This record gives sequence, structure tokens and C-alpha cells, in this order.
Amino acid sequence: MRKPKIDEIAQALKRAGTPFVMATVVRTVAATAAKAGAKAVIVEDGTIAEGWIGGGCARGAVLRAARDAIADGEPRLISVQPEDLLSELGVAPGEVRDGIRFARNMCPSKGTMDVFIEPVLPVPHLYVLGASPVGVALADLARRFGFHTVACAPAPDQPAFAEVDDRIEGYLLPADTPGERYLVVATQGRGDEAALRAALGSPAAHVAFVGSRAKAASLKAELRSTGVAEEDLERVKAPAGLDIGAVTPEEIALSIVAELVEVRRRGQLRVMREGPAEKERLGAGPEKDDAPEAGPADAAARPGLLRRAGDRLREKMFSTMPAEEQRQEETSDLSLLLHRRFCCM
Repeated sequence: MRKPKIDEIAQALKRAGTPFVMATVVRTVAATAAKAGAKAVIVEDGTIAEGWIGGGCARGAVLRAARDAIADGEPRLISVQPEDLLSELGVAPGEVRDGIRFARNMCPSKGTMDVFIEPVLPVPHLYVLGASPVGVALADLARRFGFHTVACAPAPDQPAFAEVDDRIEGYLLPADTPGERYLVVATQGRGDEAALRAALGSPAAHVAFVGSRAKAASLKAELRSTGVAEEDLERVKAPAGLDIGAVTPEEIALSIVAELVEVRRRGQLRVMREGPAEKERLGAGPEKDDAPEAGPADAAARPGLLRRAGDRLREKMFSTMPAEEQRQEETSDLSLLLHRRFCCM
């Protein structure tokens, strides 16, 4: 039986929604086990699913970098060098300089190997609950920003969505989804309570409600009276979207997409700043070649980082900051987002 090729393994992981890293050796100097062009597919727990990147001399540093890349979504370049060369360069193991993270090669061969670490993550899933004009506009716009959109609405309302990636008749959301999950309730008077209840019963990095604060408060009171926990009700951001003075459904959809992107990207920055490898990445201490591999508890903790990022965003929006100052700050965020999206393509 033919052994699957490395690109076939990568495609299978993509289809399954499994995050992984493609590690590629881009340069070697002196004696190294792997040579330029060698590749390996590394999954979230540090296991090499397929390929070869050399022996134990570089393996530990590459696997740690792979786990970090999956956690924060950022590619990186790793240079594994013998200690005397690191001293000549004036860098410590774990230090980042000019975009290169340096690691120590403890093997007698004293070779140098540079490895490019490229994370491949599942696309974020956006569930739009409700076929209101805002919901339809949101599902259309979010796809252009890389969201896998799922239209959730009763069967008679489904034709309102022209193009989406998936459809769910009603509001029964799946228990698990590859990648990050974002929920926006856009029923606008048609099934509000049922849709919001379904959203609160589903894990998500962000839950938003299209409607006024007063309407959201009324719905929360009804749900609270039926036993919905207060901590779940506090997850809801209402009204959905950044305050940009939006009026039309398309403008409101734009403000919601901007908010989703903000929550998502700030969550990734939080991982980068507070991840377990941060001190090592900044050269605060020596790199430990025998560091333990991440266990199930580490993997389970990662979704919480995104949730806390959403909490921080909600705190900002409901802070005591004067309304005009807050509006200017959020509008500035949106302007930067649009500049990066349309000026840098």
C-alpha cells in the first residue's frame, strides 16, 4: 500500500479542520541530519504527523515553535545554531532578532539549520442566526473577510441567503466546530428568544445580538427567569458591532464584521503576549531543550484566551469613557481595519 505523501496528509488535516504546522528547512550549514527542502507536518500536540526535520539536535526547538505558531497563528523563522556561533552573534537561546528566533544546537556535529514554521489553522466559523436584512448582509460580507459562514434560520427563510458555506434549518447549533466560533443573533423580532437561547447554549469566542440595549435587556430578563445562568447572559454583546453611526443593513453588517475581526485579532495578540513561551521568545531565560510537551490541559486552555479577549472588548464598550471619545476610538479602529483590508491587498 502506498504511503500518503506529505501534501496529502496536509490536505486531509485541512479538510478535517485540524490545526497544524508545515515546517520547512530553508538553510543548513555544516553537518545536519536534515537538508534544505526537508519538510514536516506537525500537529497541535507536537507530534510529527509526516515528514522529517532532523534528529534531536533541532527537534525540540522546532516542536516548541510549532506549538507557539498554532497558538497565536503567526509564522516564524527558527535558526538552530551551536552555542559558540550564538555567542559570536551576541544572542541568547530563545532570543528573537530581526524576525529570527535563535535556538541552541547541543549536538557534537555543531551544524546550523534554519526552519520556517508556517501555521495552517481552521478558518473561523460565523453562525448567523436569523434571516433579517442585517443577517443576510452580514453572511455575505463576512465571507469576504475569511469567515466560514453558516446561515441558521427556519427553512422558509433560507432562500434569503444567496451564498453561504453551510446552512442549518432552525437554531440547533452543532456541539463542536473546527476553529473559532462566532455567533450573531440577527433575528430582529422573529424568533429572538429561541435564537439567543441557542447561542448561549453553544461555546463561542464571541456572541452578539443585533438590537437595542433595551431589547437585549428584556430578552435577558426572560431567559434569566427560565434559569439561564447570569454568566452566560453576560457573554452577549448588545448591540452587535462597533458604533460607527451605521444606519442601513449593509452598514450595520460592516460594523459587526469589524468587531468580529477586532475580537479575533486581539485574541491572537493576547496569545502572543501571554503565551507560555513568551519569556523564552524574548530571551528572558535560557532555552530548555528538555522542556515537557504541551498536554491536554494546555490545549484546552487556548479557547479561553479568545473568550477573555472578547470580555475585554465588551468592558471597553461599556466603560465609563465619554460617549464621544469612545465613538472616536472605535471609529479609529474601524478605519485602521478597512485600510489594512483594502489598501494592502
